[in-house]
Amino acid sequence: MAPTKFNGKDHVHGDPIEIPPLACGAMADSKPFVASPAMQKPLGFPGELVDNWQEKAINRLGELVNGSRALRVYLDSCVKCGACTDKCHYFMGTGDPKNMPVARQDLLRSVYRRYFTLGGKIAPKLVGARDLTRDVLDEWYSYFHQCSQCRRCSVFCPYGIDTAEVSMAARDIMDTIGLGQKYSNEIIGKVFNVGNNLGLPQKALRATLESLEEEIEEDTGVPVKLPLDVKGADILLVTPSADFFASPHMEGLIGYAKVLHEAGVSWTLSSYASEAANFGMFVGSHENMKKVAERIRIAAEELGVKRLVFGECGHAWRVAYSFLNTLVGPLDFLDQNYPIPQHICEFTNDLIENGKLRFDKSKNDEFRLTFHDSCNVARASRMGDKPGGQFEIPRAILRATCNHFFDMAPETIHEKTLCCGGGGGLLTDELMDVRLKGAQPRMRALQEVAEEHGVTHMAAICAICKAQFSKVLPQFGFDMESIVSVHQMVSNAILMTGSRQAEEYDAAHAAPVS
Repeated sequence: MAPTKFNGKDHVHGDPIEIPPLACGAMADSKPFVASPAMQKPLGFPGELVDNWQEKAINRLGELVNGSRALRVYLDSCVKCGACTDKCHYFMGTGDPKNMPVARQDLLRSVYRRYFTLGGKIAPKLVGARDLTRDVLDEWYSYFHQCSQCRRCSVFCPYGIDTAEVSMAARDIMDTIGLGQKYSNEIIGKVFNVGNNLGLPQKALRATLESLEEEIEEDTGVPVKLPLDVKGADILLVTPSADFFASPHMEGLIGYAKVLHEAGVSWTLSSYASEAANFGMFVGSHENMKKVAERIRIAAEELGVKRLVFGECGHAWRVAYSFLNTLVGPLDFLDQNYPIPQHICEFTNDLIENGKLRFDKSKNDEFRLTFHDSCNVARASRMGDKPGGQFEIPRAILRATCNHFFDMAPETIHEKTLCCGGGGGLLTDELMDVRLKGAQPRMRALQEVAEEHGVTHMAAICAICKAQFSKVLPQFGFDMESIVSVHQMVSNAILMTGSRQAEEYDAAHAAPVS
């Protein structure tokens, strides 16, 4: 296979799951910027590392293991079997053994054993227990921010140990003692202050939506609306704020709007809850997860909607599907005849299955597509009423709207999917090195399907995946536009009633007059 350039060196396409040579300490210096006091305090955290940080960290660890039976089991049950060692994309990309899931867990587990187990208190060296020193804390800050919380390792663990939960606990502890990460904490603060991750105020949001309305009508001849803050609408659409800002996200938003218009439903966006994402999960803070989620409930109640639909965002769907009712439920004011919440892919697929949408698949013939299963959808949620719906529904939409679709290798998709490399709060420029290396396994899988089937584009239903791939694709010989939204394909192919595209299609396919 022909090599491509990566970090200035020839990179040969190979097995996506190839095991790298060990490079001990290779990523020890990879660290995100530390959050400033102004970012920490609105989230309820100390502004800087507290004087008694060790005592406070140990106390917080005790609170977490006492409050979560699952976390305690994860810390107690590992037998070092090795099943997870080669499953992390960051280990596959960096070769640093501390990016093996078992080794990353042990950064916290060793401290847990020292202070919360009898063996660790009596004979720490015999049970792998360590004192919580500043060197250990520095290891935590580096390597727990080299985990995208993708949970791939948990699929292969015979005990189901979830490294994501361990990483979330470590980040929670670090925030509690004043050592927070700038990227995630700054974003959470923007949601509290403005309502979305981008800090986009209502006036700018409304102007963006009006501009998109004009673009759609100019293209189709149909006055499709993107309503904002409409009381009494049936559906509240909550979508990642990236959908208001950049490609290919905005093209996906246009696709949602066309589908909702063609379905004939009343719907609205909310300027108060203009963000589906919830970075509180990334930092392991239940309190901040709850505060972000509460904005969605408040908006739904104040607007008087009956249904809640989420746009294309991986971890937003995980939070919505797995945590929303626990955080801000019961959502008993919504119409119980519909899924609560519902994913936009479920909504669109239901219409397709019931014959309520028409498509001209040839409009996507320039795309030879594959699909990237986003981690938090694939391994922490479901769609529809059948097991595996989170895998089949997006693919069904792509097959309904495109003529050329090809899956990547089986060991790299569905519940075994490889992470984009930028999730879990890592989508920040100072972590670009680890992001590029973490993306290598997925890029190798993409290169394989490109060579075998001529694939030119990869679709995804996650805002972080789309943003990450836009950055890393050029490093592996692809155009940055090779990443597309699922609903971008819907937008391209949909034949809305009364649209210019529908009229042209019907004229071209009309039966000849005898």
